[in-house]
Amino acid sequence: MLRLRAFRPSTDKIVKIQLHPTHPWLVTADASDRVSVWNWEHRQVIYELKAGGVDERRLVGAKLEKLAEGTEPDFPKGKPTEAMRGGSVRQVSFYDDDVRFWQLWRNRSAAAEAPTAGNNVTSAFASPAPSTKGRHFLVICCENKAIFLDLVTMRGRDVPKQELDNKSLLCMEFLCRSSDGPPLVAFGGSDGVIRVLSMLTWKLVRRYTGGHKGSISCLMTFMASSGELGAFGIGFVSLKATLGFLVVCSIFKAFEKVFGVGNISGVYSYKALLVSGGSDGLLVLWSADHGQDSRELVPKLSLKAHDGGVVAVELSRVIGGAPQLITIGADKTLAIWDTISFKELRRIKPVPKSACHSVASWCHPRAPNLDILTCVKDSHIWAIEHPTYSALTRPLCELSSLIPPHVLAPNKKLRVYCMAAHSLQPHLVVTGTNIGLIVCEFDAKSLPAVAPLPTPSENREHSAVYVVERELKLLNFQLSNTANPSLASNGSLSETGKYKGDTAESLHVKQMKKHISTPVPHDSYSVLSVSGSGKYLAIVWPDIPYFSVYKVSDWSIVDSGSARLLAWDTCRDRFAILESALPPRMPIIPKGGSSRKAKEAAAAAAQAAAAAASAASSATVQVRILLDDGTSNILMRSIGGRSEPVIGLHGGALLGVAYRTSRRVSPVAATAISTIQSMPLSGFGSSSISSFTTMDDGFSSHRSPAEAAPPNFQLYSWETFQPVGNLLPQPEWTAWDQTVEYCAFAYQRYIVISSLRPQYRYLGDVAIPYATGAVWHRRQLFVVTPTTIECVFVDAGVAAIDLETRRMKEEMKMKEAQARAVAEHGELALITVDGPQTTTQEKIKLRPPMLQVVRLASFQHAPSVPPFLTLPKQAKVDDDAAVLRDMEEKKVNEIAVGGGGVSVAVTRFPGEQKRPVGPLVVVGVRDGVLWLIDRYMCAHALSLSHPGIRCRCLAAYGDAVSAVKWAIRLGREHHDDLAQFMLGMGYATEALHLPGISKRLEFDLAMQSSDLKRALQCLLTMSNSREIGQDGLGLDMNDILNLTAKKENIVEAVQGIVKFAKEFLDLIDAADATAQADIAREALKRLAAAGSVKGALQGHELRGLALRLANHGELTRLSGLVNNLISVGSGREAAFAAAVLGDNALMEKAWQDTGMLAEAVLHSHAHGRPTLKNLVEAWNKMLQKEVEHAPPTKTDAAAAFLASLEEPKLTSLAEAGKKPPIEILPPGMPSLSALITSQKKPAPGTQTQQQPGKMLQLEAPPPATPELVAAATTSTATTTTADSTSTTATTNTVSSAPETEPVLSTTPEASSSQHPPEASNSQHPPEADGAALEDKATIPSSKSNPDLGASGESGPATSASSETLEGVPAPQQIPENQVKNIPSTMPMSDAVLDNQVKNIPSTLPLSDAMFE
Repeated sequence: MLRLRAFRPSTDKIVKIQLHPTHPWLVTADASDRVSVWNWEHRQVIYELKAGGVDERRLVGAKLEKLAEGTEPDFPKGKPTEAMRGGSVRQVSFYDDDVRFWQLWRNRSAAAEAPTAGNNVTSAFASPAPSTKGRHFLVICCENKAIFLDLVTMRGRDVPKQELDNKSLLCMEFLCRSSDGPPLVAFGGSDGVIRVLSMLTWKLVRRYTGGHKGSISCLMTFMASSGELGAFGIGFVSLKATLGFLVVCSIFKAFEKVFGVGNISGVYSYKALLVSGGSDGLLVLWSADHGQDSRELVPKLSLKAHDGGVVAVELSRVIGGAPQLITIGADKTLAIWDTISFKELRRIKPVPKSACHSVASWCHPRAPNLDILTCVKDSHIWAIEHPTYSALTRPLCELSSLIPPHVLAPNKKLRVYCMAAHSLQPHLVVTGTNIGLIVCEFDAKSLPAVAPLPTPSENREHSAVYVVERELKLLNFQLSNTANPSLASNGSLSETGKYKGDTAESLHVKQMKKHISTPVPHDSYSVLSVSGSGKYLAIVWPDIPYFSVYKVSDWSIVDSGSARLLAWDTCRDRFAILESALPPRMPIIPKGGSSRKAKEAAAAAAQAAAAAASAASSATVQVRILLDDGTSNILMRSIGGRSEPVIGLHGGALLGVAYRTSRRVSPVAATAISTIQSMPLSGFGSSSISSFTTMDDGFSSHRSPAEAAPPNFQLYSWETFQPVGNLLPQPEWTAWDQTVEYCAFAYQRYIVISSLRPQYRYLGDVAIPYATGAVWHRRQLFVVTPTTIECVFVDAGVAAIDLETRRMKEEMKMKEAQARAVAEHGELALITVDGPQTTTQEKIKLRPPMLQVVRLASFQHAPSVPPFLTLPKQAKVDDDAAVLRDMEEKKVNEIAVGGGGVSVAVTRFPGEQKRPVGPLVVVGVRDGVLWLIDRYMCAHALSLSHPGIRCRCLAAYGDAVSAVKWAIRLGREHHDDLAQFMLGMGYATEALHLPGISKRLEFDLAMQSSDLKRALQCLLTMSNSREIGQDGLGLDMNDILNLTAKKENIVEAVQGIVKFAKEFLDLIDAADATAQADIAREALKRLAAAGSVKGALQGHELRGLALRLANHGELTRLSGLVNNLISVGSGREAAFAAAVLGDNALMEKAWQDTGMLAEAVLHSHAHGRPTLKNLVEAWNKMLQKEVEHAPPTKTDAAAAFLASLEEPKLTSLAEAGKKPPIEILPPGMPSLSALITSQKKPAPGTQTQQQPGKMLQLEAPPPATPELVAAATTSTATTTTADSTSTTATTNTVSSAPETEPVLSTTPEASSSQHPPEASNSQHPPEADGAALEDKATIPSSKSNPDLGASGESGPATSASSETLEGVPAPQQIPENQVKNIPSTMPMSDAVLDNQVKNIPSTLPLSDAMFE
C-alpha cells in the first residue's frame, strides 16, 4: 500500500535532503540556501537557519556566549566566523552516536554477505564507543565554511575554508573506522584533495591527494571483508574450500606462532575504505582505516566511471554476495561495480534523455525484485529491477497523485530534485520537489518471504524456509557456543566489569544457507506460512494470484491452485483459501512511446482493473484439509453467505474473514492510483491488486481510528463453518497461542489481547502502534514494530467464570466416576456411609488480568548525558581522557557482586538492544534467546539473559521456582517489582522466597498464599508492636527505671498499629476463616491495646474490634475497651461495644457518661428500664441549660428595636419562673410537672435574690426510690433489680448536663410552632419503640448532632408530620391545660430562663426521628 505519510509545502525547490536514522528528523536545503530541520512524525520545525548568507541569530548568539564565558572575542580579522557568508549549500547531514553506529553497521553487514568473509558467524558486531558525548550535530557543508550545530545546546561552531587550505568545500563524509577514535569528517575540495577534520580538536589531520584532477563531487565510506586479499587471502579461500574453516584457522594460528606473523587470520577482517567521485569522471578508492594522523595518503585504485563527472555514489547490499557500488553520472547512465574486483557489472540508462540526480539502494519485501531507486527531474520515483540481470526500469509511484490537489497549481508540473530512502526503515522514501517535501510510505506491514520451521526436540540447530529468485532455500542457524559465554547458567564478569548477561550487543549466530531442489513457479511477492503441525509449507503469490502447498519432509507439492489469500488452522492441518479467477494481464506501458499508445494502454489497464475487480468480488472462501497420506480434500466450498467481497483471511483457532465495506472510494483516493498498478512486478503474470496502490480499503493509516475500523470482520468455526460472535473491526493481523488460551488482534494504534478459556474474555489492550507481527510463547507475546521489539507478559487472572467452570468440571468428574462405579458394581456403589469427612476446599481469590510491556530492542543508541549537564564549561568537553575515565567508572558501577561471587545486575531491565534493520519475521524463543529473520534472510538473536527479563520469562512460562533462583542475580532493590509481577502471574507463594522484598509486600504475599503466621510476623515488624498487648506485664526494678523508654516504645507501637489497623482486621478475619485462633488472638491483643488509646482508632475500626473481641470470647478485654472508650468520650463506640457484650446497663452508662442522654432515654424507654425518669429529668435539664446559654444572634439596630417591642424583657426571676420549663418525654410517659409540685418544697423568698457571681443553690434531692437507686448503680452492676440499695440520683442528674455540651441551634419558638395538636392522638407502646431501637447499634445524640431540633427545613427532628422510625407512630402530646397547673415556685436551677423563652409549651413530643 502506498500512502502519503507527511507533506510540507515550500515556496522554493528542495535540492538537498537527509534523514536521521533513529529520530523522525530530516534536514533539507532549498535553492535559496535555507536549511531546515523538520520532525516529519509530528509535523514540527525544529530549527531553521540561513546557511548561505549570514544568520543574524547565530551571530548574536555567538557574541552572547563569549560574553557569558567572560572571554574577549578573538575573531580573526576582527570578524567572527558566524559573520562569514557560507555560500552555496552543498550537503547537509546529521551526526551523532546513532548515525555513527548505523553507518558502521551498514558497512559491516554488507561486507559480511561476501563469500570471502571466511566464516558464517554473523551479528557479532561490537558498537563503537560514544564519540559525540550526547550531542546531536547538524553539519552543513557550504562552499566557504562548514557549520557544526549542536541541536541539544544550540551551540554552533563554524570552520572556515581558510582552515582547510582555503579551498571550497563541495561534499563531505564521516569516516567510520574500525578502531575507536575521535570523530573525523572528510571534505572534498575544489582542487581534488580530500581534507580530513577532527571534530575533537577542530584541526586538519589528514589529506588525500593525487587522486582527482578536478573537483570532488561525492564521497562515501564502505568496508571490504578482506580488503586486498593478496597471497594469504587467496590461499585462505582455497584452503577453506578444501579443508574446512576450523582446520585452516588452526593452520594460520600455527603460522602466527612459528613465523611471528601477526593476525594472519585477519585476512578476512574488515577494512574501512573511502571512495570518491569527481568532476573528471574518476572513481578513486582510498584507505580510511589509518590510525596515524597528519599523513598525505595516495589512492589505492582509480578507474574511469562516467563521462562528464560522477554525480553520486551509493552502496548496495547483495544477499549472499559482496556489496556493490552504484554510481550515477552526468552522462545519464547508472553503473554497478563489484567491490572486490572493482569491475563494472552493468551500465544502464534508467530514464532516457534524462540524467539521474539521486540514487538509493532499496530492499523492500513487497517488491523483492526492485533493488535500486533513482530520480530524475520529473514527477516519478523510478525503480530498477535486478540491475545485474534484467535491469528493467519502471516508475515506482507517481508523486503528483499523492499530494493534495489544491497544492499543485493547474499549470504547474511537479518536479523531483532530490530523493533519499530511510536507511533503517526501507518503507519510508522522502523526496524534495519544487512544491515541497513529500514523505511516502510503501506498505510498512509486508514481511520477508520466510517461514520458520519447528525445531525437533534436543536439537540446537533451527531452520527456516525462504524464497529468493524462484528458489526455495533453507536457512539453518544456531548460537555459536564459543562466542556466547554469557548464555551459561552462571553469570560472569567481563574485563570491564560489565555483566555479560546485561550486554546490549547482538549475540553471535552461526548460520548456513542450503538449496532445496524443488523450484518455485514465480519470483514476485510471496507470503510463506507453515501449518500448525509444521508438516506443510504454503506459499501464496497474491499478485499472480497462485498458491502452492509443500510437504516439508520431501518438499513435494501436495496442493496448488489460484488463490490470493491463505490461512491455516492452529489445531489441524487444514487451511482456507480465497479462490479467484485469473484476471486478464495488464499491458505494459512502453517507455518513450507516443501519447496514442499510452492512451490505448491506459484504456486496456482500466478494463483489466474492472475485470480484476469483478473477479475479486466473485471470489469465495474455501476450506481444505490435508490428510496423513498427503492428499488434499475440500471440506467446504464456500463459507458465509455474505455478498460483500472478501479482502482478508486470518488463521488461528477460529477462521477470520474480512469483508469489503460498502463505503465508496473517495475522489482523491480514486485518482491516487500508482502507475505501477498497470505493470507487473515480475516478468510473469500480472497484478490484480498492485503492490503499491492508494486504493481506499477502509484501513489506511491516515484515517482516524473511528473511521478506519468499521465492523467487517467475522470469525467462523473450523468445525461447523458457522459464525462465532458478531462482526468486529478488521485487525491488521492476528496471533493465536499454540495452546489456544490467548489471542491477540492488532490494530493501527494498539493490540487487543483476550483469553479464550474457559470462555472468551477481553483482558485489555496495549498501546503498541504500527505492529507488523508477533508470536506467542506461553504467556509472552513478542511483538515487532518498524522501530522496536516489545515483549508483552500476559496473565488472564482468575475471574468468577473460572471458578464456575472449575466447579462444573469437578461435578462432571464426580458424575463420571459415579457412572463408572454403577457400571462396574451396580446400584450398590452409590450407597454411602455417613461419617466424619474432611474436605479441604482450596481458597481461590479473584485476580485481575495483568499486562506488562517491556521493550527489548530499538534503533536508538543508549542515551548518554550531554556534556553541558555534567561539565561546568563547554571548553572542558574536549578532554577525552576524563570522559573515557568516567565511562569506565560507569561500566564498573553497572554491576555489583553478591554472595558467592555471583554478579548482580543493578538495573531493573537491560538496556535496549539494537533492533535489526528493516522488516522482521519473529521466529520465537529458542535456546533462551529471541530469534528474528530480516529481509536479507539473516538470523538474529536477542538476548533474554538479563535477570529482570529471564525471571519474568520463566514465571510466564510456568517455572516460578527457576524464576526465584534467577532472582539472586538481580539487585534486591528490584525484588519488589519482580514479586508484584509474580503475584500478578499467580505465584504469590513462590514470590515469598525472594530475599529482597519489603515487609509490606511480604505481608500481602503471605496473605495471598495463606501463610498467616508469616503475615503476622511481618505485621508485628511493620507496626513495631511485638512488646505490646501482652497479658502478664509485671514490672521489676529495671522496668521501673526504664519507664520513659517503655512509654516511648508504647507510643510508637500504638502509632504503628493505628497505621496498619486495616491489615490487622484483615489478618484476624483470614485467621478466623482458616481456624487459626492463636494468630487471630495475637493480632487481636495488639489491636485492643491500640483501641484503648484516645483518638487512636476510628469509629468503624473500633466497632470492628468490638465485634471481633466478642467473637473470640474476649469479654474481659471487651469490658475494658468499653470503660476506656467511656473515659475518652467515645460514647457511640462504647455503647456499641457494650451492646455486643450484652450489657444494657453498661450501654446506658456509656451514653450517660458521655453526654448522649437522648440515646440513653430512648434505650431505657424501649427496654422498660427503671432509670427512665432520672434520665428524662437529666436530659430535660440539659436541654434547658442549652436554651439558657444559647449565644445571642447578631442583629441590626432596627431588628433589635422591633424585637424589644414584641418581647418585653423579664425584670425578675419570679417572672422567669412563670415560664414553663422544657419537657420532652417518651411516648406514654406522664409529665414530670406533677411529680415536681408534689415532691419539691416551695423555695424561700430570700433565695430569689442571689449575690452576683455566686452559684445558684440546688434544692435537696427528692426521696430515693428504687428506680433512682437502680439508675445510680448502673455504672458498676451488670443486672438491675427493683429492690437494690437506696442512693441518691443527684449525681446523675447533675453530671448528665456537662457545661461543655453544644447548645441547640434552634429557638424554642421554632420548635413549638411546628407541633400541631393533631399529633396527640397517636399512641406509642414502649415495646414497639424498644424493638425499633434494637435494630440500630448506635443512635446519633445531641452531642454529635448539633442540628437536633432544627427548624422546619433543617430536618425531621422538629417537623409536624407523623414521620417516625419504621413502625413507630407519632408520640402522644400532653394537653395544654397541664401547663396551667405548674406552680410558680420552681427550683432555682430550673427557674433561670433566658428572656427569649416565651412561648414554650409545657411538653414537647418525643419523636424517634429527632435522633436520626
